[in-house]
Amino acid sequence: MIGISKLYCGTVEPSDALRYGRHSKNLPSHLLQFSEDKRPVVVWNMTRGCNLKCVHCYAHAKAAAGEDELATAEGKALIDSLAAYGSPVMLFSGGEPLTRPDLPELAAHAVQKGMRAVISTNGTLITREKAKILKEIGLSYVGISLDGMREVNDRFRGVAGAFDMALEGIENCQEAGIKVGLRFTMNRMNAGEIPAVFSLLEEREIPRVCFYHLVYAGRGSRLVEDDLSHGETRRVLDLIMDRTRDLHDRGKPKEVLTVDNHADGPYVYLRVLREDPARAEDVLKLLKWNEGNNSGRGIGCVSWEGSVHADQFWRHYSFGNVRERSFPEIWEDLSNPLMAGLKEKKKHVTGRCAKCRWLDVCGGNFRVRAEAVTGDVWAPDPACYLTEEETGAA
Repeated sequence: MIGISKLYCGTVEPSDALRYGRHSKNLPSHLLQFSEDKRPVVVWNMTRGCNLKCVHCYAHAKAAAGEDELATAEGKALIDSLAAYGSPVMLFSGGEPLTRPDLPELAAHAVQKGMRAVISTNGTLITREKAKILKEIGLSYVGISLDGMREVNDRFRGVAGAFDMALEGIENCQEAGIKVGLRFTMNRMNAGEIPAVFSLLEEREIPRVCFYHLVYAGRGSRLVEDDLSHGETRRVLDLIMDRTRDLHDRGKPKEVLTVDNHADGPYVYLRVLREDPARAEDVLKLLKWNEGNNSGRGIGCVSWEGSVHADQFWRHYSFGNVRERSFPEIWEDLSNPLMAGLKEKKKHVTGRCAKCRWLDVCGGNFRVRAEAVTGDVWAPDPACYLTEEETGAA
């Protein structure tokens, strides 16, 4: 994650992270990306079942839940092992996590074990009653996916009315007092909706939005041709920064982040260097602490049937299953060459990535995207839009 509001608008300074000691158990959620220990935030895709039919679903979600999903007791055992390991956040995802009746029980268990529990949802199933329950159990955050306004969103989601149901879910969370934010996956078919998303943030008083770059995984693999070009990506990043700054300057600041393309970090830094050189050093320091992509290190994933992945997009490669070995044991097992490589991927990337002066900031970007396009895990990420002059690779 690249904190646009943090870096470009100066809402977080290096001293903020130092004040908490930079250990994930002590850091507040908005500073977790700067943790020193990098205990993994774990995404649990707890079900494959979903009530929508999103065209870019990385999980290939289906209407019916899988028969092999981890049971409630197995889910609690997973949470116990993660809590003991020091993982700071449990992110319940799917499919659609709210299709599992035991979600509140499992989220409450994570909170009781000292973890922060958050959910990633399409928002359509969050009734007033459900929102009250989620608030009572101590849920930290609800991220609701929207990919544009009504017409565009419903086309992406594959179900008419999904937009209005998601807005109702947002309202119910706000009424219950739960922090709620938006998740938006960018591509050519919806990039024009970004200004409207910012307007929605302001009108609905939504405090947070994450703009996701497209990752070529699951059904998203079919959208490679619809991904933004490098030039389009740069223009979108400038637009996001401009709108974030506008809200900040008008006294209506929002937490704005981009996700899944760590070239955004150097791009933001270079713009700050041009516009506000006095702040540039602090921005670079925060980016180095962030360390760029952390698949296989600072973020991990457990699938509905217990398989452990480097992140939620690595579904095609499993390091083991929590039904057979605990998550910490699997995560620390460096006898697997891919796991060992991801723990120190800066030593293994090739091409322009290996020569890039931002390698310590970007971390080599998304290996799974490089593999999807080239077949080589360590090849340059094709979505990196920095020029040869900007990378120093020339």
